[in-house]
Amino acid sequence: MTLSTPLLAAAPLLAGLIGPALIGAAPARQQADRPAVAPAHLGGRATQNIIGRGSTSTAGDIVEHVAARTAADQRRVLDYWTPERMAKALPIGLLDIVTDDGLLSGLTGSADLRTTPELTGRKADLTVPRELVGTHRMAAARPDTSTIGARWMTGGLVSRTTGRVFLTVAGADFVCSASTVKSANRDVVVTAGHCVKDGAGAWAANWTFVPGYGTRGAHPYGQYTARRMFVAGPWSRGGDDNYDVGMVALATSHGKHVADVVGTQEIAFDAGRGGQAFGFGYPADPPYDGGHLVYCAGRLKDDPYGQSRDQGLGCDMTAGSSGGPWMTKFDPATGKGTIMSLSSFKYSDDRRTMYGPYFGQTIKALYATAQNA
Repeated sequence: MTLSTPLLAAAPLLAGLIGPALIGAAPARQQADRPAVAPAHLGGRATQNIIGRGSTSTAGDIVEHVAARTAADQRRVLDYWTPERMAKALPIGLLDIVTDDGLLSGLTGSADLRTTPELTGRKADLTVPRELVGTHRMAAARPDTSTIGARWMTGGLVSRTTGRVFLTVAGADFVCSASTVKSANRDVVVTAGHCVKDGAGAWAANWTFVPGYGTRGAHPYGQYTARRMFVAGPWSRGGDDNYDVGMVALATSHGKHVADVVGTQEIAFDAGRGGQAFGFGYPADPPYDGGHLVYCAGRLKDDPYGQSRDQGLGCDMTAGSSGGPWMTKFDPATGKGTIMSLSSFKYSDDRRTMYGPYFGQTIKALYATAQNA
């Protein structure tokens, strides 16, 4: 039986990534509620206790955390993220490894992707195979409507609204991806739940969003700290992948709301399943380095294992891309689209498909709470 691995740099994603020297060092916790095939987050904790496909949630089941509320708190967070710390931050998939095995010291930020162990106890290796390295397209004058990974070179709104997230969990620094969304308070970004809270575990600290990372320097549009964070109850209580979504209300930067500086994308709920989608993010594991915006494009498909209500998108993005937005009705010429999911996890026997949660009524309630925070 094959387990899944987390994708992004947050709590659930960390279990999917470990440094090259750490491969095989220790197995991640098994997702006991997934008897057949379990997902692995690309930057978060793949060892979370999954509530399972039968879990339910009421629309108002939202959990909140107050982050850097005061000006002094926000300044402390901004001062924390020196260029050196940002450069050394790891994809969140390493979270379980560095916390459970005491390996916080000596990590360099370079990591290979691995999965949670199979139910038999044998580790499932998700290190990027040599035949895949270098196969993604590094540039494209005109974006493709079908690609498993290429550097986004067209610019437009998406190059400003998508950004990198820097956060601290259990004393270690990690990276994820996120996007601004249209909101009443002009402050909301959407990302993966595991990039905000480690399932039933701790909330992230030092949470900072850097829109347009790498387009014109490391932080061309400023850095925005989190003031309030929100996740759905099923994610907070048990790391249910169906609800692996986080909404964060940001503080202003130099007195300006993030939406007023970089713009926003639309967001939709209860959208039709399937169809064409574009996914974006900042993968940080080989063959990527986290320094550029990358995209995938193709037709969405249902989870073939029936382990979640998530949909899959052909994509070879690695850890660090967790939380990156998926859009329908996307216009490559303008970079505008409608966010309807995000990068969450991969299955260990399919390195070329990313899965993202379906935005239903609970995620709609999550958004409504965040935009009024």
